[in-house]
Amino acid sequence: MAKKIGVTMEIGNDGVAVITITNPPVNSLASPIIAGLKEKFQDANQRNDVKAIVLTGNNGRFSGGFDINVFQQVHKTGDLSLMPEVSVELVCNLMEDSRKPVVAAVEGLALGGGLELAMACHARVAAPKAQLGLPELTLGVIPGFGGTQRLPRLVGLAKATDMILLSKSILSEEGQKLGLVDALVPSGDLLSASRKWALDIADGRKPFLRSLHRTDKIGSLSEARAILKNSRQLAKKIAPNMPQHHACIEVIEEGIVHGGYSGVLKEAEVFKQLVLSDTAKGLVHVFFAQRATSKVPNVTDVGLKPRPIKKVAIIGGGLMGSGIATALLLSNIRVLLKEINTEYLMKGIKSVEANIKGLVSRGKLTQDKAGKALSLLKGVLDYTEFKDVDMVIEAVIENIQLKQNIFKELEKVCSPHCILASNTSTIDLDVIGEKTNSKDRIVGAHFFSPAHLMTLLEIVRSKNTSAQVILDLMAVGKAIKKVPVVVGNCIGFAVNRTFFPYAQAAHMLANLGVDLFRIDSVITSFGLPLGPFQLGDLAGHGIGLAVGPIYAKVYGDRMFKSPLTELLLKSGRNGKINGRGFYIYENGSKPKPDPSVLSVVEESRKLTNIMPGGKPLSVSDKDIVEMILFPVVNEACRVLDEGVVIRASDLDIASVLGMSFPSYRGGIVFWADMVGPKYIYERLKRLSEMYGGFFKPSRYLEERAMKGMRLSESQSSRSRM
Repeated sequence: MAKKIGVTMEIGNDGVAVITITNPPVNSLASPIIAGLKEKFQDANQRNDVKAIVLTGNNGRFSGGFDINVFQQVHKTGDLSLMPEVSVELVCNLMEDSRKPVVAAVEGLALGGGLELAMACHARVAAPKAQLGLPELTLGVIPGFGGTQRLPRLVGLAKATDMILLSKSILSEEGQKLGLVDALVPSGDLLSASRKWALDIADGRKPFLRSLHRTDKIGSLSEARAILKNSRQLAKKIAPNMPQHHACIEVIEEGIVHGGYSGVLKEAEVFKQLVLSDTAKGLVHVFFAQRATSKVPNVTDVGLKPRPIKKVAIIGGGLMGSGIATALLLSNIRVLLKEINTEYLMKGIKSVEANIKGLVSRGKLTQDKAGKALSLLKGVLDYTEFKDVDMVIEAVIENIQLKQNIFKELEKVCSPHCILASNTSTIDLDVIGEKTNSKDRIVGAHFFSPAHLMTLLEIVRSKNTSAQVILDLMAVGKAIKKVPVVVGNCIGFAVNRTFFPYAQAAHMLANLGVDLFRIDSVITSFGLPLGPFQLGDLAGHGIGLAVGPIYAKVYGDRMFKSPLTELLLKSGRNGKINGRGFYIYENGSKPKPDPSVLSVVEESRKLTNIMPGGKPLSVSDKDIVEMILFPVVNEACRVLDEGVVIRASDLDIASVLGMSFPSYRGGIVFWADMVGPKYIYERLKRLSEMYGGFFKPSRYLEERAMKGMRLSESQSSRSRM
């Protein structure tokens, strides 16, 4: 029988009260749990039959931390009083300052608020392999139950700032070496050892230590200041646009200079400011957006079960094919890799080996697991062994006829239950499958490059794809640690289509006389890892030229035609592949801007001849961000309007995981809503009056702007799902 959510207390004959948190799956600290903890600690402190207290979590897990749903409520309502008072009332007064010793019995995980409760206890006894950490900064806030003060006092300042700023968790074994864990005992002995430890403190056999009052690991003020200076440099590097890292260092410093309790009070005040920051809103939105992708109407709610996928064939061993193969092998799925001749096949297998070696050399994979993964790969030159595969993923070049022929062939050689997937990024799925009789099992599995590292998987559903096939592919996506997002079928699907104006807007600005290296630098300062020109180099300009006409056919009336890519290729610059594009690529060094490319840009400017009065356009950094990203928002509006995604947050998570749009801005639609649809509409309208149809606001954007609605508000409009 499942125990009900809440906090229980059992008092043994030994006089130890065991307080247990129950809130499956990870015993998160929701408001009722916090209220229950306050009540039980008060009770235990007042009772005469209680000598000591043990705090633990039900079902092998201590606690995964504060309940993030509360943040979401605060963001919806703006009401900070929804945040329970925990730090002083419960953690300092009832737990740490309790006259009766409290011992934490930690198993499974103690993360965030969970670890903060454990640190307020007078000792921590842990089972092996328990995860300990304070990941709050990933949600735009700082630890709020005293973690900024107690962790440095338990493990030392350098290790604590490292763990908090990088949101790095450690295992209980390392925790014991650092002094965060007092004793490591087998899981079966956890409770009895913790009870004994608590009684030893009560009877004076072990010291009664309050973490907040310890100073033995803090070192001198000048040592502390030197460590904090390094932390500030680290924060500048890893989080240039986020406030929570610097705020956290300030709070830690407050406690070191003015004492732990003063630090706790400052922590509570700063926490409240950060909860309502745009950064926290964006990061919490992305957290929930990612969870929402697993709910697909008429697929995940109709009682179907995913079928096991144990063997997958991949056609094409190029960059994408070898990356997809790597991802499958790492999750113990057998792979047949097919190529058209031995030379290409060997090349494909070598790419897979190189991907896996790369993970080993970066410490992401053990040699043992690498060997196991590679043993599941087999190269083939024909379809003989395709008869027993559960799924085929076609990853050949973007050629309609070639793909149609492959799918006709697959229908003959594969079993009737085999899923037939295409990794196309631009071709309509209905066209790929139009010559087959198996339209219900044809699906798009669009990976992002490099496929073994990027986490987004767009699952493209045509009007014929069956719910079972979608569900199976979602399960495979999760098994290979991807985030599957189900999208409708159109040219470019959700991500590439939304972002196709990105490169075009950049080209337009370059042709208007704006320095292209400045454009890249402004966009990276905004928070994308690469600017549009460096991204073009990375993808290869040949690809840019090949997909251009495909987009032009469908979205031609709103495209900016620039001769720049063609001129680049003519001058022998293919991008990173041959070491030269807009940047110069030398082995082992960062891409360097290539000043000699400016003559190519000059030629392009002459041909387009759009500079106002023949003079370069003068723009601010803000103008650059708006001229490049507002057209992307405009296309996102059309994607929402046509029902290509199930919900706006799916497009947000897809933009974060597929285009590396900064997660702390919440994704493309969320960011647009923060900027304000009315402002974006008016700005695009003005730009379209100056530069034509490329900037023309979509009907959806105009309607939302006029009605004062958010872009993400759902409407019962048609959906292709």
